[in-house]
Amino acid sequence: MNRTALADFLRRHREALKPRDVGLLEGSRRRTPGLKREEVALLVGMSTDYYSRLEQQRGPQPSEQMVAAIARGLRLTLDERDHLFRLAGHTAPRRARSTQHVSPALMRVLDRLDDTPAMVLSDLGETLAQNAMATALLGDETHFTGLSRSFVYRWFTDPSARSHYPERDHDHQSRIQVAALRAALSARGDDHEGSALVQQLLASSEEFAALWELHEVRSRFDDHKTLVHPEIGELALDCQALFTENLSQTLLVLTASPGTDAADKLALLSVVGHQSFV
Repeated sequence: MNRTALADFLRRHREALKPRDVGLLEGSRRRTPGLKREEVALLVGMSTDYYSRLEQQRGPQPSEQMVAAIARGLRLTLDERDHLFRLAGHTAPRRARSTQHVSPALMRVLDRLDDTPAMVLSDLGETLAQNAMATALLGDETHFTGLSRSFVYRWFTDPSARSHYPERDHDHQSRIQVAALRAALSARGDDHEGSALVQQLLASSEEFAALWELHEVRSRFDDHKTLVHPEIGELALDCQALFTENLSQTLLVLTASPGTDAADKLALLSVVGHQSFV
């Protein structure tokens, strides 16, 4: 761990970011350039004291998970992320089509979306990042581990995953989840992660196995979908998808037509967030 270089790298990248770059309000009384240490700590999900000690060359070696979180918080490119890992005394993650490091371009767009649900997904259906509105609508979908990180896996192995969709749409969702997974594997080529996911699903779900035999290929994103919130009920939403160049990540934005019941419900969600409606 190169404490001196790590501290300098963190400070310079923090000072190079503006609040608007990460979706924060820019007040008129800012005495320091760029972001404040407490703002970076908030983005990363660590204490201000811990982050401050890293910049002051006093902190313990951060874990690989923490380094990855810092890289996302500072909106680093892949090259910058790899450099950060090495400064922290870790081996940089293997470069592959699949990565948990969210595209900085998609993160910049996500940062600016605060009035409608939006999330960044991998091609295997893993939620890599989501805004507060998406969390209010769907819950925190970034905390899963192992194969359960994939919504496709949860759809066929965990009945609760289907609660976000009305039962009448379950068959349709099953087919497009399988077809989208096949499209992802086709693009990945010889990929262990995707193949392992398919093999486990074939062993775990007869429904998945039957649909896999159909050999359907398509995007998982419909132009319109109906989602179910446990307290406010169904919302008919439009779906817009923005892809990275290699199609490995997608920014999915859910919107409601003005004046509709769904628009009213989204407005309600934006106010109450995770609070109970009872």
